[in-house]
Amino acid sequence: MSNSQSQAPSQGLGNTDADTYTPPRVWTWNKPNGGHFASINRPIAGATHERELPRGRHPLQLYSLATPNGVKVTVMLEELLALGHAGAEYDAWLIRINEGDQFGSGFVGVNPNSKIPALLDCSSPQPTRVFESGAILMYLAEKFGAFLPTAPAQRAECLSWLFWQVGSAPYLGGGFGHFYAYAPTRIEYAIDRFSMEVKRQLDVLDRRLAESRFVAGDDYTIADIAIWPWYGAMAKGLLYDAGEFLQVEDYTHVVRWADEIARRPAVRRGRMVNRVTGPLEQQLHERHDASDFDTRTQDKLQEV
Repeated sequence: MSNSQSQAPSQGLGNTDADTYTPPRVWTWNKPNGGHFASINRPIAGATHERELPRGRHPLQLYSLATPNGVKVTVMLEELLALGHAGAEYDAWLIRINEGDQFGSGFVGVNPNSKIPALLDCSSPQPTRVFESGAILMYLAEKFGAFLPTAPAQRAECLSWLFWQVGSAPYLGGGFGHFYAYAPTRIEYAIDRFSMEVKRQLDVLDRRLAESRFVAGDDYTIADIAIWPWYGAMAKGLLYDAGEFLQVEDYTHVVRWADEIARRPAVRRGRMVNRVTGPLEQQLHERHDASDFDTRTQDKLQEV
């Protein structure tokens, strides 16, 4: 084992199960799988309980949590508001996925896949549901005519990078993140496999950003908004406490890009919405008005 591997969470935990397990002819769900999300993981879809979703006064109703996928949408909404799109005002409701809120009947009605984020656009008599973070970004970009190029070549470049992120993130989150940070046992093979792929993805992005200010070209787009909460955070060592392990400082162009986006005021605001971890002054559990950033962060509420 290399020095960098010996410093990973796999140290000292062994791989007995990985070395001896033989899959049965037919898999059955007959034992808890352990791990960080064991209480909510299951092999079937649908609601587990009846619970209606709340509605606020704005046309856009967001049901989310400040995971990287959730941050994509709150950043997009804050960026639209910063451009002066008043119709982008929104209510952001907290969905606590560790407690199973995503399996309530109301949430399943908006997103049958029971994943955050989910958006309900109530600007027309028949509300429009939108789920999957990439789809929400496209929907909002087209609705407001912002952050998505209209020229065919530039639009294709933007959407190509958007879908690159959508296709790549499962390796970063469900693969590397799970086995490195959340799995009940540390399996060297799994960590090595996904570390290799995540570093390859960072290299893909770094090479692109060596030739372009933003991911899709000279302009900031939904491709940057989608990629930054995952790969920008990883390049800054903010995901899974894995910066040293993956040597993220080597991806200098990604770091430069990540720093530039992090300085945008709308990005700073978007990261706060539906956040339940970190400093209290950066946690805005629900967002219903622009003034909430000044009056309703958790540090302010605990002072009352």
